[in-house]
Amino acid sequence: MLVLLIVHDKDKYGYELVEEVSKIVDVNEGTIYPILKRLTNEGYFETYLEESKEGPIRKYYRITALGKKRCKEQKKEWCTFASSVNNFIKGSGKNE
Repeated sequence: MLVLLIVHDKDKYGYELVEEVSKIVDVNEGTIYPILKRLTNEGYFETYLEESKEGPIRKYYRITALGKKRCKEQKKEWCTFASSVNNFIKGSGKNE
């Protein structure tokens, strides 16, 4: 969900995504690139190559309409899950 959200408003290249996700959760490149490949294969992203002023050509990821729909679904699922867990936590430990 984080990867979809990060690319939702602006196309990003792989390492840029690793940096963005790393600001939120502890993750490394070896985790993000397989996720990008899977999301692309499932039609949630499309890719394009662009010249870089700072090195080799970069592969950028752009979210598709299907990806935006999936992102919205995942956000809803996450909010429901988080709410359930938070309610459980608030209710537990009352006898402590």
